[in-house]
Amino acid sequence: MIDLATPSYRKATLALALGSFLIFCNLYLFQPLIPVMATQFSVSVLKANGLLAASTTGLALTLLPWAILSEKLGRYPVMMISLALVPLAGLGILLSDNLTSMIIARALLGVALAGFAAVAVAYMAEEFTQNALMMAVGTYISANSLGGISGRIFGGLVSEHWNWQTAVAAMALFSLMCALIVYALLPKATHFQKESGFSVKGGTRIIAEHLHNPKLLLAVLIGGLNFALFVNLYTVMGLRLIAPPYSLPLGWTSLIFLCYLSGTLSSRLSGHWRKKHTTTQGLLIGTFISMTGVWIACFQELTAIIIGLLLISSGAFFVHSLAYGWVSHHATRAKATATALYLVAYYLGGSLGGFLLIACWEKAAWPGVLMGSMTLYGAMYWMCFRLKKYDPTHQTPTMATP
Repeated sequence: MIDLATPSYRKATLALALGSFLIFCNLYLFQPLIPVMATQFSVSVLKANGLLAASTTGLALTLLPWAILSEKLGRYPVMMISLALVPLAGLGILLSDNLTSMIIARALLGVALAGFAAVAVAYMAEEFTQNALMMAVGTYISANSLGGISGRIFGGLVSEHWNWQTAVAAMALFSLMCALIVYALLPKATHFQKESGFSVKGGTRIIAEHLHNPKLLLAVLIGGLNFALFVNLYTVMGLRLIAPPYSLPLGWTSLIFLCYLSGTLSSRLSGHWRKKHTTTQGLLIGTFISMTGVWIACFQELTAIIIGLLLISSGAFFVHSLAYGWVSHHATRAKATATALYLVAYYLGGSLGGFLLIACWEKAAWPGVLMGSMTLYGAMYWMCFRLKKYDPTHQTPTMATP
């Protein structure tokens, strides 16, 4: 098993973090470009949002097939196939000449990205010791946030100074280089055990098993609502900042994604939190922090908006890290399928939440967004309290003496 502070741990975590980074760079490259693409194709912002929703939906709908395939082929081959397909999907986007074909190409990109995303945490759960696992998951999710920041800022700045085609071409080349580095660094799996007599029918039965397990189902739903709020609050904030009275240029608006850095920090802290406190306590605290950020963002001052985004990011990534780790830990079998099921809800939440919050923005501006988001936060709180009774460590934590 790969343990903390070993050469294998450093190589594996670097490779997994790099793979995670390129996945999220690609996934969110178009998020700041939604208003630009709406103008270019003469469609509404809600329709142009299909470019973001297509990739997240394509990813969500193929996570489970990839995970089921990995139960038969193994985690390592699936991750390598996935990374090899990403630059090819980027080429397909580059060759698109209308909105419909671009949406289809973005959906295919989501399919390619899903392979790595579906099984990376399962690989860690099988190859890392328990102590190393929580730290590795925190590092992996930190790379998620860094990739999301970089992809969005890169897309916004490059498209403003050149065009969206340049951004897509450069990202495809970057993805190819990263895939080669991951292949060179990531240790091959040595603890993967193929499910005895595994089949698609058996995989479907395992999915049903997971869905009937309230310990897993509640965490899966929390993850979906969390991401529905988080990623789309940034989308509507971008729309808010390019409109009067701010009227900021696209390049400047894309810099709001630097606020993701607070999420990078909080996802790393989640591993340390779990050593002394319970997961459900962390889920409640993270939800409260994120919700507080939405209220602070109600103020018109840019400083308040930035503080609000920092809190939204830190709370959302803290919740995501804990819920994701909970699912991988509490799945007694077919861990890749369990974590993929979590990600299905996570990314479907991101896709559907965009249409909800953008509609709220178009109907009633930020007060409408506030009303829609508070409804989702209320549902999250209810599920967190329901999950409490399944937390085996739900007790007053014993603080370690110095």
